[in-house]
Amino acid sequence: VQLQASGGGLVQAGGSLRLSCVVSGPTASSGTVAWFRQDPGKEREFVAASRWSGSTTRYTASVRGRFTFSRDVAKNTAYLQMNSLKPEDTAVYYCAASRGSLIFSSMADHVHYDYWGPGTKVTVSS
Repeated sequence: VQLQASGGGLVQAGGSLRLSCVVSGPTASSGTVAWFRQDPGKEREFVAASRWSGSTTRYTASVRGRFTFSRDVAKNTAYLQMNSLKPEDTAVYYCAASRGSLIFSSMADHVHYDYWGPGTKVTVSS
């Protein structure tokens, strides 16, 4: 299983970006896909996750209402639409996938994800 994230860049506060994560391999049609982010010197932080089935989606509180997780199963691609971006959203964003579907309470814990892709950097200027 391989994951490839893209879509990062530099944007002004209040702007928008859409991240994409292409998942190849058997997990692409099952399991849970998530976005995490990490700023240098800080711990990795959960952002959002969803089952490929779409039955459950979870967001961290700081992005709820601003970020939207979606997926195109036919393209094996997960998206993170990020609106109303703030400087504190600046980080390297990583997508991750699990072999099986995760329950809601497990989605935010990085230990439950089996596959990780290289990150894409998001910089929000004030």
